[in-house]
Amino acid sequence: MLSSLRNMFKVPDLRNKILFTLIMIVAYRFGAHIPVPGIDLTAVETLKDQAKEGGVLGFLNLFSGGALTQFAVFALGIMPYITSSIIMQILGVVIPKLEEWQNQGAVGQRKITQWTRYLTIAIALLQATALTFLFGRGGGNSFFGSNVPDIILLPDFTLPRVMLVILTLTAGTALLMWMGELITQRGIGNGMSLLIFTSVVSTLPFQFGAVRAEGGNVVFGILVILSIAILVGIVFVEQGQRRIPVQFAKRVVGRRMYGGQSTYIPLKVNQAGVIPIIFASSILYLPALLSNVVQWDWLQNFVDDYVLNATSPVHLVLYGLLIVGFAYFYTAISFDPAKQADTIRKQGGFIPGIRPGPQTERYLARILNRITLPGALFIAFIAILPSIVLTIADVSVFPFGGTTVLIAVGVALETMKQIDSQLMMRNYEGFLK
Repeated sequence: MLSSLRNMFKVPDLRNKILFTLIMIVAYRFGAHIPVPGIDLTAVETLKDQAKEGGVLGFLNLFSGGALTQFAVFALGIMPYITSSIIMQILGVVIPKLEEWQNQGAVGQRKITQWTRYLTIAIALLQATALTFLFGRGGGNSFFGSNVPDIILLPDFTLPRVMLVILTLTAGTALLMWMGELITQRGIGNGMSLLIFTSVVSTLPFQFGAVRAEGGNVVFGILVILSIAILVGIVFVEQGQRRIPVQFAKRVVGRRMYGGQSTYIPLKVNQAGVIPIIFASSILYLPALLSNVVQWDWLQNFVDDYVLNATSPVHLVLYGLLIVGFAYFYTAISFDPAKQADTIRKQGGFIPGIRPGPQTERYLARILNRITLPGALFIAFIAILPSIVLTIADVSVFPFGGTTVLIAVGVALETMKQIDSQLMMRNYEGFLK
């Protein structure tokens, strides 16, 4: 491992990419601690305390790396870009023009990326306006639930001040999007993924310290061992894939023979990644909005006690079922068996023992449904595990579970693969054996 680390910095090009990526990450963390103009810092501390209790506020704060509860320049984080990317991917199934762009290769991808940027700015503007009005004059409980008190972050709630805050938050998201694209182009790894990775792991040291302070060394040691076991399990599942063999027929063009080689289609066990957890969390907190709109006491009590309570059996069952359902939904969007079967047929390939065309499509769909189930059940278990641990261990936070570890492991593996490929290309020993 030490020799591999030395190899990373022996290659000037790779060393410059790594250093550039680290500089961008440091700049991102610096901006996550700069508050927007005119914020009441005392109210910010109250907001931080509320985010520690979890809920939708804690979930959104996770993806901003703590910037949301500080109402910093990067308070919105990269979530608007994630949302717009998911929307564009879903719309690509129903809008023929987007589907046409997806089939155009690099040219079409540039058009999709440009429209994703426009949609990101629009979503960021809406979210910045909503957060400014919610917390600017005390209306946080109308969105984040009745357990969040009215927090007034903007004592001077005037039109110029509000416009300045909205513009600052929107510009922060645009700057983050630009930094992510710069990392992708000039650094190492996927820029957007690395920014999310930085956000979710930035709070781990503090959370582990809080666990040790509350539960003592014994509880801390048990949770560390459990975290390592979760880490190993997620790496195993994330790397797991079903390889569908594909054989290409030989063909003669002039005096040369082409084709005849074999390859495979890698179908991952967890094809959807962390997206089902994000979808399920968003849907699960919709009843909180409904209960605050209709103002029915019985509905509000039911939502607070069962739906939003992370230790409630109703919450755990609903959360798990939503994750499994969205895993199948997103897998069906990201991998189309009909399109894949048609591509194989046009390239003169076939799956051994399976006829090209509809038979190949049905075969791929059947395999995909079978391997998606264990992957969906696994990420559902990982998502609800923190709630179970919090109940048993009697601590207020379990840092290494759910969305955090899934994102951290996925991004770390992809980044290490890129570094490893750069080393192997230059005849250096890589990390992955």
